[in-house]
Amino acid sequence: MIITKTPFRMSFFGGGTDMENFFREYGGAVLSTTFDKYCYVNVRHLPRFFDYSTELSYSKTERVTDINSIQHPAIRNAMKMLDMHEIRLTYEADLPARSGLGTSSSFAVGMLNAFYALKGKYADKKKLANEAIYLERVLCQESGGWQDQIAASFGGFNRINFNADDYEVLPLIISPERKKQLNQNLMMFFTGFTRFSSDVQKANAVGVRDKTAQLQEMLALVDEAEKILVDKNADLDDFGRLLDHTWKIKRQTGSAVSTESIDELYVKGIESGALGGKLLGAGGGGFLVFYVQPEKQHSVRYAMRNLMYIPFQFENGGTRVIHYTPESYEPKV
Repeated sequence: MIITKTPFRMSFFGGGTDMENFFREYGGAVLSTTFDKYCYVNVRHLPRFFDYSTELSYSKTERVTDINSIQHPAIRNAMKMLDMHEIRLTYEADLPARSGLGTSSSFAVGMLNAFYALKGKYADKKKLANEAIYLERVLCQESGGWQDQIAASFGGFNRINFNADDYEVLPLIISPERKKQLNQNLMMFFTGFTRFSSDVQKANAVGVRDKTAQLQEMLALVDEAEKILVDKNADLDDFGRLLDHTWKIKRQTGSAVSTESIDELYVKGIESGALGGKLLGAGGGGFLVFYVQPEKQHSVRYAMRNLMYIPFQFENGGTRVIHYTPESYEPKV
């Protein structure tokens, strides 16, 4: 039996510039972190006592005798890609799916990690990220960028650069005290609205004028945000103000990025003392994160009292196998 634990990610700057059609031409960069909310994938070989050969448990339960009959596209394609047979897979998570935290990509990374471990093979972080990108973007043909799979694989607070040839993951060098202060100044709330990121990406791609100018401006903000974080003499509150700036630009990149309800919540957060914030993920719902100075946090909590508040801590682990019991498995002849 294998159990993997894979973190969710919080993206601050550069979202959208990790889309392949953009960064192949203009380059891209994102500033993001993983935090201490996880998804868990439990995989083992299914004993041959049943009239089905594969059992899957996620938001629904599937029992099939043919891999092609699996409804979940990521599981079906991953099993084919890695030649997996006769398995029982269980998925559970600390936070809901379709919420803007890269949950589907964290699942893809964690599942591939578990499959390799079940085969007795080691896959490094880059391999897992690359194969998760291939699984979601090519095999499942889901719209979206590359940052989620990379963040889930590598973990930590990173700048991820994209160019025409590849990507690189550069951990941000921030003093522990400054990083702790940033963490304490961020407040996350669940809006209650959930959606598929790929659906939002498709909706944003329809009927929208060329977004290159906005994406290039969002790309430039990655440099500014990084400078604020790494320069211990810079005012950390400028990070919050920059979040407000990047959110206003992102609002211009597609009609599905926000909704009237989200806009009202955001304005309420700013009016109650937040310096800035953004909706996490592709847009349309999920989690709002605000940058709030400590003395204003009570006011923001009160303004958002109808939403669920989610305390969190940054984490550095990325995906990992937390339980490994090798199994002897002989394929059916």
